[in-house]
Amino acid sequence: MNMKKINVLIAGVLLLILSIGAKAQTKTGADYFTGTWSVLVKGTPNGDSKMIFVLEKKDSSMTGVLQDSTGKEIAKITNAELKATQLTVYFTTQGYDLNLVMDKKDEDHITGSLMGMFDADGDRIKKAIK
Repeated sequence: MNMKKINVLIAGVLLLILSIGAKAQTKTGADYFTGTWSVLVKGTPNGDSKMIFVLEKKDSSMTGVLQDSTGKEIAKITNAELKATQLTVYFTTQGYDLNLVMDKKDEDHITGSLMGMFDADGDRIKKAIK
């Protein structure tokens, strides 16, 4: 092998190692779900419903609130069940005790369901850098 081929081989191995290391750094659990999420629940009796969840890490669990599109608090999260790639939040709104299961899809998107009956898709709301 000549020197050029050896350099290319070494560079390829280094890139492989770096890509494996970067993949290992993906967030899970409370670190992943912390933040603001815009969730669209599809097919409810009142049509599609958009909800904003503001979630924060508290010890080893999650807490937070449900807001309307203007940022007004609608409900507090009363309970949360956290797994590595799934969060179930419980809240009461309009006299109903509800739960939303959020499954990690990728770094900024979730899928899930409200009460196990209505499909939900969500996007992380990123704050603008000033």
